[in-house]
Amino acid sequence: MRDLAAHTGLSIATVSRVLNDRANVAPATRDRVLRAMGNLGERAPRRRAGRVQGAGVFVRCPYVLTDYFGLIVSAVAEALEPHGLHVILNAGTAAQQTRVLPTLPERRDVAGAVLILPPEPGADLTRLRDRGFPFVLVDPRISPPRDVAAVSAAHFAGARALTAHLIGLGHRRIGIIGGPRDWLASDNRFHGYLAPLADAGVLASPELTRFVAEPTTELGYRAAADLLDLPERPTALLAFNDKMAVGALRAAAERGLKVPRDLSVAGFDDIDVGSACDPRLTTVRQPLGEMGRMAVHLLLRMLGGHRLDALHIELGTELIIRDSTAPVPTI
Repeated sequence: MRDLAAHTGLSIATVSRVLNDRANVAPATRDRVLRAMGNLGERAPRRRAGRVQGAGVFVRCPYVLTDYFGLIVSAVAEALEPHGLHVILNAGTAAQQTRVLPTLPERRDVAGAVLILPPEPGADLTRLRDRGFPFVLVDPRISPPRDVAAVSAAHFAGARALTAHLIGLGHRRIGIIGGPRDWLASDNRFHGYLAPLADAGVLASPELTRFVAEPTTELGYRAAADLLDLPERPTALLAFNDKMAVGALRAAAERGLKVPRDLSVAGFDDIDVGSACDPRLTTVRQPLGEMGRMAVHLLLRMLGGHRLDALHIELGTELIIRDSTAPVPTI
């Protein structure tokens, strides 16, 4: 604390209020102290209450636990169980409205955290890091802050392989239905779509690009309908995820288009709905369970006081070719 006070020019009392997360501290002063803690590195103080025996891992997944998020959460819980660590679950869309991160370092029942697609801004994650609290991000919504452990799928490589598959079938007019613009995964998949088009000498057309606020079946349907109603419609649609691709199948059926004879459709994730629909979806398999298990592995190393060899880990994806894609139809 004396080092921090000397480093920032603040009083020891002010530094103490920041470390104890008191309310009577100006935001600029709080940020000043937390940045200094990051700069001090191993010498930085770690003001945290002692853990009670049997402390658990806080798993924050502020979304409905569908087959996508549910698989990750289940993998985290199963990986923690052999180590005697239970899950303290914070889930559901209502949880997006609660500010829980600032409270975690002082909770005696929490040993560390796994944060799945956290909606919090990078500044909140940086503050949590600077307070010495161990946590791992899974599928981060934004680029992970420096020195924050994160696990994700290789979104760029997966989208690139999927688009290259469509190009190999002769498609050049490929529409894309992207996810939320502020999601890192959406940005990476969009650039994975652009790269093979450029390699094939195709200039991506803005009229073939749509983004949605939430990656749902209904919004996928609406975006696909918009694209299919263009004067010159696309010969293939690439959706941000399988649920949106299922919406695209419905839009195609309503217009009398047969998939894949008249239109190819592809998704991403390889969740159950993709293999249950007709035709079965060509997609990209994400290693959802592996992502959860890798996050636990990293967290356990942090809790054991080990330095991580790699902080930002991308796990490989796999192209799954099924019935919804075919060579471009001849006119």
